[in-house]
Amino acid sequence: MLFKDIIGQENIKKHLIQTVSNGRIPHAQLFVAPTGSGALSMAIAYAQYVLCKNIDGENSTGNEACNLKFQKLAHPDLHFAFPVATNDKVKKNPVSNSFLQEWRTFIEKNPYGSLYNWYQQLGIENKQGQIGVNEAEEIVKKLVLKSYEGGYKVIIIWMAEKMNIAASNKLLKLIEEPPKSTLLLLITENEEQIIKTILSRCQVLHFKPLRENDIRSTLILEHSIDDSQAAKIAHQSQGNWNKAQHLILNSDNEQIFEKWFITWVRSAFKAKGNASVIQDLIVWSDEIAKTGRETQKRFLHYCSHFFRQALLSNYKANELVFFESQTSNFDLNKFAPFVHGSNIEDINSALDTAIYHIERNGNSKIILLDLSMQLTRYLHQKEE
Repeated sequence: MLFKDIIGQENIKKHLIQTVSNGRIPHAQLFVAPTGSGALSMAIAYAQYVLCKNIDGENSTGNEACNLKFQKLAHPDLHFAFPVATNDKVKKNPVSNSFLQEWRTFIEKNPYGSLYNWYQQLGIENKQGQIGVNEAEEIVKKLVLKSYEGGYKVIIIWMAEKMNIAASNKLLKLIEEPPKSTLLLLITENEEQIIKTILSRCQVLHFKPLRENDIRSTLILEHSIDDSQAAKIAHQSQGNWNKAQHLILNSDNEQIFEKWFITWVRSAFKAKGNASVIQDLIVWSDEIAKTGRETQKRFLHYCSHFFRQALLSNYKANELVFFESQTSNFDLNKFAPFVHGSNIEDINSALDTAIYHIERNGNSKIILLDLSMQLTRYLHQKEE
């Protein structure tokens, strides 16, 4: 993968190329990037630029054999670590090496894919993947050996926030005192979940969401759609290329989430002072709880975006409102007045808390029902 294949992020490309040109490559770097902004693609392109000694960042002008290995993600000095869990193929002690074929397929299909997409690839949507101590031991073993081709050894740790404490502590000494010519590239969507001792030893690069113009022009180039449709999708994607592709492929997930959301807020609104409607919320909570935890988390993130769109609509920031309902009897403008400055922080806090407890394997039925009870109060809260 080459820098020219990556959408936008021109400042970061220039910075990374400069580190190689100046011979000042930090041995441990942390890419902090929102979903779909291209951090994994950038890390692979950077690794290829370093290992293949390409003349520039845009073309594979250098070691032809090396570039060919990168096309297949099979370079012997390029290593990956990513969240895994047991599945039908691997029954115990899962590590990244057990899933390299699936990983290469995942990147080939969509290098901007999300953690949920990866779990779908593995067939573990109902589980919580992690980077455990066994993985950390594998990383240490790989990096203490000499490189195959006499240059750098590169390890890309994707979703580094999924490292548990034991794995983080195991890797800390490696990050502090790495073997010669070793490059560790950690990628995270949540900087706060990286332990401070690792964070302090990495050079941190912050990625921004992709610009609408970059997404629009890439959509036109790769999908041959007209400019107006590309502009609409680019606006809706919120700087997330993975979401832009999801929208253009007309996946049903957004419609399902919208249906769940509308049912939920309507029941929650009617439930105040009406005990019989509580049963509807219990049924709703049970239905969502039957899905996998990653689906539940994605849905709650969707709810957060939905409430934000309602808030923007309420305050007439119409240029920032991209939501278009697929439900014929729902009008965002009529719902918007119930989301305002006096309750939006409470709503977001309740959603974040629910996501936190679901991530930690709490009882989804109880978490979602408690969230519903809170929403019942917040939707009736008056704006001050």
